[in-house]
Amino acid sequence: MPRSRHTFRFRSDWTLPAPPDAVYAALEAVESYPAWWPQVRDVHTLDGTSGTARFRSLLPYDLTVTARERRRDPAARILEITMTGDLEGWVRWTVQPHGATGSHVRFEQEVEARSPLMRRLALPARPLFVANHAWMMRAGRRGLRAHLERRAGEI
Repeated sequence: MPRSRHTFRFRSDWTLPAPPDAVYAALEAVESYPAWWPQVRDVHTLDGTSGTARFRSLLPYDLTVTARERRRDPAARILEITMTGDLEGWVRWTVQPHGATGSHVRFEQEVEARSPLMRRLALPARPLFVANHAWMMRAGRRGLRAHLERRAGEI
């Protein structure tokens, strides 16, 4: 995707005290994201490889996307989607072992803002959009950690 003022690239790295397969399984179960990630407001599956999602972080607007599976590789623990809608581009989760029992999770995203409001504000509000995304990712890490701890306690 050519870079423009409407293009955003993000990368987050998380270390979690849970086995990689458990982390991958939680990330693969996208319909459960709203239960542990407060900024993921709705997820609706359309079929076995696509669905819609609605997000809202600190800024007072929702983003809605249609996501389609591009790669699901349990052996390599990689999940990748393409998105269309208010954001157009891709997202990739990669889960690797970390230490004896933990996981390293990498989130990568490259998207172009397609919503008219984000396109108008892409240049002047870019630092705010980036900070908003960082806050959302921190909340996602905390939520996933708590979700994994609850699931481990159920076993």
